[in-house]
Amino acid sequence: MSDLIDTFGRVHTNLRISVTDRCNFRCVYCMPEEGMNWLHRSELLSYEEIARVVQVAASLGIRKLRLTGGEPMMRKDLPVLIEMLSKIDGIEEIAMTTNGFFLKGKARTLYEAGLQRINVSLDSMNSQKFKEMARRDALKEVLEGLEEVEKVPIRPIKLNCVVIRGYNDDEVIELAKLAREKPYVVRFLEFMPIGEEDGWSMERVVPSREIRERINEWKELRPIEVERGSTPSEMYTFADGVGKIGFISPVSEPFCAQCDRLRITSDGKLRNCLFAMEEMDLKSILRKGGKDELIRDVFLASVKAKKPGHLIGHKEFVRPEKTMSQIGG
Repeated sequence: MSDLIDTFGRVHTNLRISVTDRCNFRCVYCMPEEGMNWLHRSELLSYEEIARVVQVAASLGIRKLRLTGGEPMMRKDLPVLIEMLSKIDGIEEIAMTTNGFFLKGKARTLYEAGLQRINVSLDSMNSQKFKEMARRDALKEVLEGLEEVEKVPIRPIKLNCVVIRGYNDDEVIELAKLAREKPYVVRFLEFMPIGEEDGWSMERVVPSREIRERINEWKELRPIEVERGSTPSEMYTFADGVGKIGFISPVSEPFCAQCDRLRITSDGKLRNCLFAMEEMDLKSILRKGGKDELIRDVFLASVKAKKPGHLIGHKEFVRPEKTMSQIGG
């Protein structure tokens, strides 16, 4: 049983850990093309510090971990951290979100270290459009990395596709086809407002309902019953049984009432929501000799302070000052 229950009855079992703010891409919805000031290595939590925090979190009921960034594979010796985390009592699942660029040649090492699940960002199958969205010409490398992941027992392989009107909304069917041709779960994400320079507006959001209707006209979709606390996606399969499609709708159909997630930023701050305006400092406790009880208290306080949900689309909404890459995807 988890001790991490907020005032709205949400039980928190899922912790996302950003291991670096650096990334070799500059995706339009994640960070500016220029002007990013990266953290110095000393400002990042060490692997030993991350493991210590996770030990405390696991004692409180955290069961699932997701390593994020930035691009987590830019952190040196990442399999070492995965192996450390896999040995912590209570941790049942270790996943990673990546842009896929560095997967080729490393997928088996990640699996052998203990990685069980993976999400790869893939917003276009058109090389020019991919370059426009990621601001890097790297579609070939990402697809080669995915091919290598298919060869190891990391499952499921999820593809995260952020749909932005005017950028890639005309590629919905092409992306959905991947779920029929490969062992992938293709998930379509609504464009969210993170950071000051992402160009977000409601007009550029393509609601999941619209995407779902387009795909359904091409091939019939049937809903899959899933517990929403375990995934933010509404899941579907094709009527003929080939492949899975997911829809993540934080703007048009918020799922905050089922949220079971906490986040640790790469500079060691605990956040109870992607859109939280407050953070709690774990790194200071770790580096000032604080005991595990203090770390425990920070987790409990953060969960207690969690609000009912974000306010995207409402006049009261305030964007986080940090970019997605700084918070952790």
